[in-house]
Order: sequence, then structure tokens, then C-alpha cells
Amino acid sequence: MESTMTESTISNLVQTQRNFFKTGATRSVAFRLSMLTFLKQAIETHEEAIYEALKTDLNKGRQDAFTTEIGFVYGELARMEKKLRRLAKPKRVGTPLLHIGSKSDIHYEPYGNVLVIAPWNYPFQLAVAPIIGAIAAGNTVVLKPSELTPNVSRVLREVFETAFHERFGLVIEGDADVSSAVLEEKFDYIFFTGSTRVGKIVHQAAAKHLTPVTLELGGKSPTIVHRDANLKLAAKRIAWGKWLNAGQTCIAPDYVFVHEDVREEFLRLIEKEAFAQYGNGVGVNSYVKIVSDSHLDRLSGYLPQGEILFGGQVDAATRKMAPTVMTDVDPESPLMQEEIFGPILPVYSYREVEEVIRFINDRDKPLALYLFTESEAVQHRVLDRVSFGGGCINDTLMHVAQHNLPFGGVGGSGIGGYHGKFSFETFSHRKGVVNNTTKFDLPFRYMRSNTDSKWMRYLL
Repeated sequence: MESTMTESTISNLVQTQRNFFKTGATRSVAFRLSMLTFLKQAIETHEEAIYEALKTDLNKGRQDAFTTEIGFVYGELARMEKKLRRLAKPKRVGTPLLHIGSKSDIHYEPYGNVLVIAPWNYPFQLAVAPIIGAIAAGNTVVLKPSELTPNVSRVLREVFETAFHERFGLVIEGDADVSSAVLEEKFDYIFFTGSTRVGKIVHQAAAKHLTPVTLELGGKSPTIVHRDANLKLAAKRIAWGKWLNAGQTCIAPDYVFVHEDVREEFLRLIEKEAFAQYGNGVGVNSYVKIVSDSHLDRLSGYLPQGEILFGGQVDAATRKMAPTVMTDVDPESPLMQEEIFGPILPVYSYREVEEVIRFINDRDKPLALYLFTESEAVQHRVLDRVSFGGGCINDTLMHVAQHNLPFGGVGGSGIGGYHGKFSFETFSHRKGVVNNTTKFDLPFRYMRSNTDSKWMRYLL
């Protein structure tokens, strides 16, 4: 199939999927399970090509690629195959007295034709993981991968062509103009992962058709290191979470507030951990590169906006930037107004937790928050006062790997969530149905009177 498409071709392909959905074929649980099996087999067939594409586009090593991309997807597939029959069954709910004699159920039905728009930072995982939920729920799927990772995009197209007929599953490659053409089409659900700026464009396009959306966005995810934290472990886990994928992770720690009593010790420890885990970055063959020249230029432009404690080296030829910690950064600078999405970590100090809470709450709600403390009182204080998509206490990133938790944002960091059973629910319309008896009919439901009925008050 051609790698780019005209508007008319896109329209015809979307209509073909819409027509196929109307046949009802995708509603069978057996059909959905077979499609998930075909997807898994196609991934296995192309696994080496996926590794090579991730290496070419982002310089990801095999272990990194398996842990954060391929293995994650295999896990989602295995769990969905195991649980799908139970998830797809109608769920009985309780019957109030007013409905005596009836039964009530929630039926999970597919929306129809789903569009998934994937980002470049985890270009395989963040494309396929939501598709697993869409297929499990009984939808047809159009995938638009990122043009910034063209090799992964090509392999995704090959995976789809191996697994599915285009009337069921289709990859549309191309640049921003192709994305715009795709968004002109009417879909029954849109799932987008990417920046807040583009998320607003997607939301506006969906609104024209009243199409429901899930928006997995980003934002500036704060990290708090309290004075009673295990500093050595905090530095180790923050360094890992920040510089994994060269900081190109939507839930990476974006900035750190560390208590003034332990600031110097923390800075010493995180410098040690950064070098132990990632070296100087630019000279390490296995270190992930920045996705494009323009993104590297953007990140390089942040470096003069504060004092560089360590790092700051840039290799334009390999598109690598060293793990970097900066201090004395103006909170109003571009570095602190925009999601960094790279290996730069601003660090501030604080005296009272309330200062940090006010700082975070004065800004858009973040996708993630990380708090390092042994104090349950501090934990409760932060969790009760700060709104964020999800996060960890005494760790970073690991909530995204907990499939029993929904993953998603709130406010400016996103709408909706997924992973595990929540992926199935995201791509399913919950249809409530009351099945009433015909063996008897309660007369009071038809009564029309100005007289107050204590029985009706009780029953309602």
C-alpha cells in the first residue's frame, strides 16, 4: 500500500471500514479474539524489524525497546486475551424498589470506526497499546503513526497489512497535512497521544462531528523530595525516570522541588546517579537520541536559561544531549512554561510543602506527580490538595506499568484513561437497559395527582 494517501483515498478507506462495521462482524467476541491473535502473530513476525526501526529512529537498544515498547504490548495483549470474554459480558446492576420485577444490565458495545493518532517518543507502544483496547471492544481501527519516526511507521504498516484486511485495520502514513485530512473524516471515536497544543486541534476537529475523544497529553510533571526522603533511592529513581528515553517521556519528572535541608546532598547524589546510569549521554552508544534537529534546537535553547550544575553537552551530529541538571531557573522562563520533553531537569528548593502545593496549583494540572517522603501526613496533604493524572510515592514512572490502574491525564494534561480493562472500557459505549416484567404492572407509576405521595418519595 502506498505510504501517503490523497483525501479521496482516505475518505474511501474510512467509508469501507464504516461499511464493514455495519455488517456486525466485529461484535463477535470470537472475531475480536482472532484479530488480537493475528496482531500478536504479526508483531512476532516483525519483531526484529521493530527493534531495527526503533534503533534507527531513536537509537533504542534491544533491552530498552523490549521493556518500554514491545514487551509492554505483549503484556497488554496477553491480559486482554485472557479477560475479554468476561469484560464483554453484560453487567447486572441492582434494582431499586420502583423497578421491582425488572432486571437492569450494562451492555458494552463498540463505538464503530476508531482513529488512533500515535506520537513519536514511544512510537510502537503508544500506537499499539490503545489499538488493543479498540479491537477488544469490537471497533475497526485507523492508525496514524508519527512521521517523525518513519521507520517505525513503516513497520507498523507492515504489521497491519500482515494481520488485518484494510476494511478492519489500516495504517495511514504521512505528514501533518495527511493528519489534517484524516481528521476531516467522521470517526466514532478518536484516541490521541501527543502535545497539548495538537490535542486542542484534535479536540476541535472531533467537536465538529460530536466525536468522543481520549486525549493523552503531557505537561510539566513535578517531583517533590521532602527532607525525610531516602535521598539515595530518590536520586536513583528520579535519574532513571528522567533520563530514560533521553527525557522524551510524557510522564518524566519535568522539574524537582527538594527541601532546602537536603538540597546539596540530593544534588550530589543525582549527579552521581546520572553518570552511573547514563554516562555523559553524548558519548554513550546506547543513549537514546533526540528525535529531530528541530527538537534538539529547542532543547539547546533552554540551556542559557539557568545555571548548569552538570551536563549541558550537545552533539548535533548524533542528536544527543547529556543528562543535565539546572538551578537558578526563572519560573517564568520558557524552560518552565513549556513541557521540556528532553534530558534537562530544573531543580528548586523549598522550606514548606505548602509552597510547592501553591506553585503546582497555580499552573495547569500535570499528567504525573512524584513525591518522595516517609511521612504519611505529607503524602495525604499532597494527594488531597493537588490534582494530577497519576503518579507515584517514592518512585517515578511505575504507575504506567501497573495495568490495574487507569493511565491518563486531567485538565490540560488530558481527557480519559486506558491500560488493561480500562482500555476496553474506553473504547466501549456503556448502554444501560431495563428489562421489565409483563407478568404484572404497578398502577402507581401512572398516577397523576397534586397530592404528595409519601410512597413515591420512598420508592424514588
